[in-house]
Amino acid sequence: MKKIYRDVKDVEKYMKQRIGLEKSFDVGVRHFIVLNKKLQLYFVNGLIDSIIISRILEELVSLNNDERHNKRDVVDVIENRLIHEQVSRVETMDEAVDQILTGLIAIFIDGQKYAFIIDVRNYPGRNPEEPDTERVIRGSRDGYTENIIENTGLTRRRIKDERLRNEMFAIGERSKTDVCISYIEDIANDSFIDVVKQKINEIDTDGIPMADKTLEEFILGGKWSPFPMVRYTERPDVVARHLMDGHVVVFVDTSPTVIILPTTYFNCLEHAEEYRQAPAAGTFIRWIRLFAVLGSLFLLPLWLLFAMEPSLLPPELSFIGPKEEGNVPIALQIILADIGVEFLRMAAVHTPTPLATAMGLIAAVLIGQIAVDVGLLSSEVILYVAISTIGSYVTPSYELSIANKIVKLFLVITTALFGVSGFMIGTLLVLIYLVRLKAFKTPYMWPFIPFDLRGMWHFIMRLPVPLLNIRPEIVHPKNQFSQSNKK
Repeated sequence: MKKIYRDVKDVEKYMKQRIGLEKSFDVGVRHFIVLNKKLQLYFVNGLIDSIIISRILEELVSLNNDERHNKRDVVDVIENRLIHEQVSRVETMDEAVDQILTGLIAIFIDGQKYAFIIDVRNYPGRNPEEPDTERVIRGSRDGYTENIIENTGLTRRRIKDERLRNEMFAIGERSKTDVCISYIEDIANDSFIDVVKQKINEIDTDGIPMADKTLEEFILGGKWSPFPMVRYTERPDVVARHLMDGHVVVFVDTSPTVIILPTTYFNCLEHAEEYRQAPAAGTFIRWIRLFAVLGSLFLLPLWLLFAMEPSLLPPELSFIGPKEEGNVPIALQIILADIGVEFLRMAAVHTPTPLATAMGLIAAVLIGQIAVDVGLLSSEVILYVAISTIGSYVTPSYELSIANKIVKLFLVITTALFGVSGFMIGTLLVLIYLVRLKAFKTPYMWPFIPFDLRGMWHFIMRLPVPLLNIRPEIVHPKNQFSQSNKK
């Protein structure tokens, strides 16, 4: 690593070669003299607060007109005069360049073997607002943004604990993306923290342009599982709760989504709304959500099974099944309708907002009424596909809802091919697959398999918060009991 050049002219030559000074319009330098010393200030436009830089320059240049400072060393002035900013030293050009490209400014002083780094970052971005995918009726309306500094601040605001740790890493040979690991030191398991750090330090890539998702695939080893092996959230209150349970949280700069580790299948079924209502109401909401998720998984395969095998139905449920034979086999109707709904979902995401309403009306007419009139789909298929789709939208985790759709289509195909045995074998294969899944050596189906009575009870029932005085066993917390349980 190159040491800091003592001659600022050499520094300027190096910067021209290294970061494209004078070629890149957003890389800037300011030359000035303070107390008979030549200084150079380097910065990147768009990542800095120009008001703070102007104030720093004004303070430094004004020293030339103050006779009291004429005998002081400029180094002493910078370190002690700029007390309202974070000032640090670096001794290599590589460190200085990395800090400049991160949004800090570097001040080089002629004759000195180190440079001063001052934090004046002001990343472009939006204000915190409620996440679209995690809305609640009551509760906070703030959410994470694309600014990692703001995101850790939103978390710190909720956990004013001196034991909360935010450790920063730079990932990517070219992107040098800021990644922060957050945990509570006396709760989170040390060995798990070390594993997460090791996985992050082992990442060797040009960059992580897709932010949190790219990071997830690196730390999980690029698994092909459709099921989410981490939990994503954009809500600071959800993150605060998991931190106090003993989880480790990973922030990635440029992403409003935070990764929670470790996670299980049942973690992905929880929603903040359940904890914003009374325990009885929260339990009711949770049961309705679980019923909807089960419906999104098994409604279509079961309806297809009963349509193929009416003898399986008791007399009082004989109304289940298609009333008329269509021109297309029932199984194919279900697959076509389900894929058609996915077409609509993708179209809704990519359609400009002013056109979304028109697109929805056209889709309802084409896929709904006309498809039934021409005999392509039966009305029962439309009904059950719609109910199944609503169930998938009720699923709190978008990633889990996509995985459940894949499982649903798999069960539809196995049921269509092999009937009752196909449905049973398909369900068993999915269950075995889920039981075998592990992320960071954490059983994915805990607390169901391996069975944990307390954990399962806490999942089924939304208990009053004062009764939640034991942290989840799955995270192996150093402090098993919550603060409220201490005497």
